[in-house]
Amino acid sequence: MGRAFEFRKERKFKRWAKMAVQFTRLGKEIAISVKEGGPHPENNSRLRTAIQNAKAVNMPKDRVEAAIKRASEKDSKGYEEYVYEGYGPHGVPVLIETATDNTNRTVANIRSYFTKSGGSLGKTGSLDFIFQRKSIFRFPATEELDVEELELELIDGGLEELYVEADEEGNDTVVVQTSFEDFGNMQRLLEEKGIETTSAKLERIALSHTALTEEQAADVLKLIDKIEEDDDVQAVYHNME
Repeated sequence: MGRAFEFRKERKFKRWAKMAVQFTRLGKEIAISVKEGGPHPENNSRLRTAIQNAKAVNMPKDRVEAAIKRASEKDSKGYEEYVYEGYGPHGVPVLIETATDNTNRTVANIRSYFTKSGGSLGKTGSLDFIFQRKSIFRFPATEELDVEELELELIDGGLEELYVEADEEGNDTVVVQTSFEDFGNMQRLLEEKGIETTSAKLERIALSHTALTEEQAADVLKLIDKIEEDDDVQAVYHNME
């Protein structure tokens, strides 16, 4: 059928694979949220956020409901959240957030990824001076939205920074950043203003960056790709420019 068809098919498979990974990670986040605060989103802000994030990536409603139901069962397995830190090829710091039901398996896998790439797994907290945890909210930049006015209105929620960027589809997206501690305050303020976020997450922001050649960056990205394939991994951060 030609190279064009093969290219479209390859892109479709990659998109499906990416969606499958997102659904798995969000399913774990939903499960953790339910275990932590109960199955009712109106009384559980973390679950409410997880459901909103699931909706943003088109996770089927029945799959979300099934994840909540499974997590609500008494004999359902729970997940523990752990952060692993280390240095990859060329001394690039890499921080990994995981959710696992088997910590021995997870740490063994993470250590092997670093070792095989020529890097090393470090101690917890060893990268605190490089990465800072921030609350990041994203929502569409519609024509009706006055961004300058909104910036003033969000100060009470702990606003640190507000800017507009293009998402993966090329659509303008408003990005709101607050401190880690102000996540709940900003979430409530946005809800009160009727703003439906497409993403609300705690992310790690690099305070300094490492400059690499194209070949060196490829080495680090190979490690990151391998780590992201692990089912226990929720997010991976680095400080490459």
